[in-house]
Amino acid sequence: MKALLLAGGLGTRLRPLTENLPKPMTPVFHRPWLEHLIVHLRDQGIEDIVLAVKYHADKIQSYFGDGESLGVNLQYAYERQLLGTAGAIKNAQAMLGDTFLVFNADIIHHIDLQPLLEFHRGHRGLVTIGLTEVEDPSQYGVVQRTKLGEIIRFVEKPRREEAPSNLINAGIYVMEKAALDWIPESRETSIERETFPTLIENGMGVYGTSIHGYWMDMGTHERYLQVHRDVFDGKFPLRLSTPMVRDGVWMGRNIEIAANVRIEPPVVIGHGAVIEYGSTVGPFTVVGDQAVIGPDCSVRNSVIWPKARIKGRTQLSGAIVGHGFTVTVGETAAREELEAVMQ
Repeated sequence: MKALLLAGGLGTRLRPLTENLPKPMTPVFHRPWLEHLIVHLRDQGIEDIVLAVKYHADKIQSYFGDGESLGVNLQYAYERQLLGTAGAIKNAQAMLGDTFLVFNADIIHHIDLQPLLEFHRGHRGLVTIGLTEVEDPSQYGVVQRTKLGEIIRFVEKPRREEAPSNLINAGIYVMEKAALDWIPESRETSIERETFPTLIENGMGVYGTSIHGYWMDMGTHERYLQVHRDVFDGKFPLRLSTPMVRDGVWMGRNIEIAANVRIEPPVVIGHGAVIEYGSTVGPFTVVGDQAVIGPDCSVRNSVIWPKARIKGRTQLSGAIVGHGFTVTVGETAAREELEAVMQ
C-alpha cells in the first residue's frame, strides 16, 4: 500500500522558525520530523511513499532524494500553486493505488496503522478518518458518528459545552481512489471543509475510528516544545539518533565540554556541539549539532537548533533558538524573543 504525505503547506503558525523551511522539515531531536515519519511508516511495511510538495520543495527533495538511504521508494507530486489538502491529493492521483493512506506530514504521531486499515476493510465506504480524543475540542473540527462509525457531520470549532464529542480529525486517512472523483481539478480545495462534507451529503461512506498511540499537532511553539518534553518523559517513543552515555544523557560525536560544566538530565547534545566553562545545560534540553553554548550560561527546557550560538552569561528557559542564530551576551529573554528566522 502507498502512503501520501502532505508536505506542501506554508507552516505559518511556526514562523519565523519556518520562514525558509517546510514545516515537516522542522528538526525533532536532530532529525527532520518528516524523516522520523518516513522511518515509522517503513517500519510498518509501507515502503512506497509519495510526497506532495510546494513550499521550499527543493529542500525536501535534496534531503531525501529517491528515499534509498532510508529503505523506501519516494516520488514527488509538485503543486504549481497551493491546492489545499484535497487538491494536493487530487494532484497526486496518478501516483496512487486503489487504496492508499494519507498523512498531514506536520502532525506528530506514533500509532499502529493495522487497526485503522482493518477497520477500513470492514466497511464499504470511500474514506476512513483516524480520530483522536482531545480534552478541549473547541479549536478543532469535531465529528459526530453512528454506532457503526459512519460520520454524520463535522462541527467546526464548537463551543466546548456544545461539542457532540471529543473526537477530532487526526489528519490520518485511508482512502479509496474513487473518492478523488469528488475533488475538482486544479484549484485549492479543503478536504475537511469541502470534500468530506460533500461525500457525507451524498452518502458515499465516510467513517471514523479512534487511533491509539501518541498524537500531537505541532502547530504552535508551545506544542513543539511539548513534543520534546514528551519524548524525554517517555510518552512518545521516538528513536533517538544519538547514544545514551548515562542515564538521561544522550551525546553525539566530537563534543567539547569545558571544565565546571553541569549537565542536568534529561539532555540530548548533538554532534560537534561546544559547551564552554561554567555553563549549565538541562533539564529537558536539546542542543543541536555544532551549536555553541558560551561560558556561564544556563539553558533549560529549551531546544537549540544546529549551529546556533549562545553567548556568555545568557539565561534561557523555554526557548527555541533557530538554525545559525546568535543570542547576544547577557541576554535574558522569553521564548518569543528568541525564535529565530531560519538562515
